[in-house]
Amino acid sequence: MNKLKVALVQQSLRQNRDETIAATVAAIREAAAQGAQLVTLQELHTGSYFCQTEDTDCFEMAESIPGPSTELFGALARELGIVLVTSLFERRAPGLYHNTAVVLDRDGSIAGTYRKMHIPDDPAFYEKFYFTPGDLGFEPVQTSLGKLGVLVCWDQWYPEAARLMALAGAELLIYPTAIGWDPRDSDAEKKRQQDAWITIQRAHAVANGIPVLSVNRVGFEADPSGVGAGIQFWGSSFVAGPQGEFLAHAGQEEELLVVEVDRRRSEDVRRIWPFLRDRRIDAYQDLVRRYRD
Repeated sequence: MNKLKVALVQQSLRQNRDETIAATVAAIREAAAQGAQLVTLQELHTGSYFCQTEDTDCFEMAESIPGPSTELFGALARELGIVLVTSLFERRAPGLYHNTAVVLDRDGSIAGTYRKMHIPDDPAFYEKFYFTPGDLGFEPVQTSLGKLGVLVCWDQWYPEAARLMALAGAELLIYPTAIGWDPRDSDAEKKRQQDAWITIQRAHAVANGIPVLSVNRVGFEADPSGVGAGIQFWGSSFVAGPQGEFLAHAGQEEELLVVEVDRRRSEDVRRIWPFLRDRRIDAYQDLVRRYRD
């Protein structure tokens, strides 16, 4: 199956969780109606991006896996015959929580999970308060459509994560994301940040010779504490081919991207750009050091 039709659901927050999930379900149904076989949702898509503040009440939003969301979206995946990449706030045990991507196969079963490995702790992105770093490693999820290298948001800045997924046989790199601007930033700074975000992910496609799917939230979400200025999520979800070329690119409004990916091109590109062949694996020992003093 060389040709694969993929969909990215770029969505804004609704008034409450039920309305947000209903809008997501409607978008998934539309994607399937347009022939999508693989549908990817944005980071923490069932509710708000709650990490703008540190609030212990937010832990009440976490859920087990399997749990209510995997049951709902699993049933939808089975009904529509699609592979669905979801993103959940996982309650693993009392006091132990993760930012977890769950991949649901076409029969509705959980094909695999990935727990976010790189956890930021920056103004308006206080994720270390909520999420324990992942412990499942960089292992692709085997599905009926192939091996999916699922990573999450902050992971997208690390070429090591993309490379390890590719070395483990990932056929696609998928990044559910929640990233945006501080509204107080200058227009020039906003452009630099967004350009950097797009550039590094396209570079992962180039360096590894495989497509990249990046799906981001969109719209303004206020800081519930009132301390910060909130986040304007910039959307701009995209699909890049194995040479980093844009196959589809969303704007800064709600949008459903549906596009065909030719996976055969990964083989063709790796033959002319054999980066994996020419890697000097005998000389990379210092990569496991924090810094060379």
